[in-house]
This record gives sequence, structure tokens and C-alpha cells, in this order.
Amino acid sequence: MSAILILRDKEYEVRPGMSLLDALKKSNIVPESVIAIRDGEMITEDEILKDGDKIKLVAVISGG
Repeated sequence: MSAILILRDKEYEVRPGMSLLDALKKSNIVPESVIAIRDGEMITEDEILKDGDKIKLVAVISGG
């Protein structure tokens, strides 16, 4: 099985058991550019992804 990262209208399939940080890097998503939400709750980069997880990624707008 797998876990799914959803960013805008794109889905990235990743292996369960890896951390969110590793999954983001593997999917070429800059970790600092998104907030991850699972089941309506924000999760941190060291969260381990589980089989069947659907992680919604919300792009963070930063100025500078």
C-alpha cells in the first residue's frame, strides 16, 4: 500500500513508514513551503506516514 501527499491538484504516492520530511524530499517538495494536514490536524515533519494516509499539503506564502 502507500500514503498519498496531496498538493493543489497533484497527488504524490509515497511509502508508508518514512517520515513526512523524507516523503516531501522524495517528492521534490520544499518542506518549508508547505503545511501538512492529516485528518484535519497539522502534523510535523518528523511524523511517520502510515499506510493509507492522505496528507493534504497547504502551500505557505512567504514574503521577503
